[in-house]
Amino acid sequence: MSFLEYRIKSAPTGLRKALHLHWALVLLICAVASVGWLMLYSVSGGRADLWAEPQMTRFGAGLFLMFFVAFVPIWFWKNMSVLAYGVAMLLLLYVEFFGHVGMGAQRWIDLGFIRLQPSEMMKVTLVMLLAAYYDWLDPKKVSRPLWVLLPVILIVLPVVLVLMQPNLGTSLLLLLIGAAVMFCAGVSLWYFGAVLGLAGSAIAAVFETRGTPWQFLHDYQYARIDTFLNPEADPLGAGYNIIQAKIALGSGGWGGKGFMQGTQSQLNFLPEKHTDFIFTTLAEEFGFVGAFSLLMLYGLIIAFCVISALQNRDRFSQLLILGVAANFFFYLAVNLSMVMGMAPVVGIPLPFLSYGGSVVMVLMVAFGLVQSAHIHRLR
Repeated sequence: MSFLEYRIKSAPTGLRKALHLHWALVLLICAVASVGWLMLYSVSGGRADLWAEPQMTRFGAGLFLMFFVAFVPIWFWKNMSVLAYGVAMLLLLYVEFFGHVGMGAQRWIDLGFIRLQPSEMMKVTLVMLLAAYYDWLDPKKVSRPLWVLLPVILIVLPVVLVLMQPNLGTSLLLLLIGAAVMFCAGVSLWYFGAVLGLAGSAIAAVFETRGTPWQFLHDYQYARIDTFLNPEADPLGAGYNIIQAKIALGSGGWGGKGFMQGTQSQLNFLPEKHTDFIFTTLAEEFGFVGAFSLLMLYGLIIAFCVISALQNRDRFSQLLILGVAANFFFYLAVNLSMVMGMAPVVGIPLPFLSYGGSVVMVLMVAFGLVQSAHIHRLR
């Protein structure tokens, strides 16, 4: 044993855990958040107090939460998974009856200092519960119909509640996250094939029922689909957002127009420039180089999570880390597809860049769970 190893093993427990933190992951998250503060400062026209400072405060609180969650043994979080899922379900039910209404949707609980969105909490607690379930379940039973039905019910229940808010984007993410954990747990691919077939039928039914009293979606959601298929049909109305986003993306070129020099964002042509469409502002001001660099940071975060999962011998920890990585990836995939016109606009934020409190805090707790699994992994 080297002198350094001896000093580490003889150090206090808290210090020893701090040394075993995945510091590369911490630095990458801080780097992406710093880019987010820079862009929020830019889109506010140089006013730090409007969006950048509140976002920095929330990230600081989230960083504290991440370290707190990380230092708690992973077995504790496994034992808390059922309770966490139950609390998230109760909050979703509370939102349905007493939630704060904003932009035509009832999705938030107003706590004064922050508007909490329980559907964001559900993404993490669902991963926790499914990981605990498959850790408990005998691997030989993973693909048996009875044992597949229970996790499907656990996924569908919050999806239905979120759809009622209405929040189509988050409900789709919950389905994808749940399916990702089931896939990683080893559920037979035949089930996923059957689900894809049902999804195709459901999509056909969505279009067939349009205009009837029992149509599956709200009128504004059908309008989003129309806009996705042909945004130029209503360039000053429903198609305005995506058209302006494409202009901002394309006008950045290789090197961009410069910090705070983007015409689409600075002249307020770009809607929701501090939330859903913040990536287009970055692409306009820093060009392909800046956008690609940000994507590389995101890619490294996901890669480090996957590597940490592969190095972990605890099944719960493996599935938990992979579930958090899948959640993070789907955030990116949906938001970037949305702003580039490759998917309908569904209001999914870009992690650590878009302005908002719930997503930042929940993601920091999620990465705290990843760190806890990394620190307390079986060596």
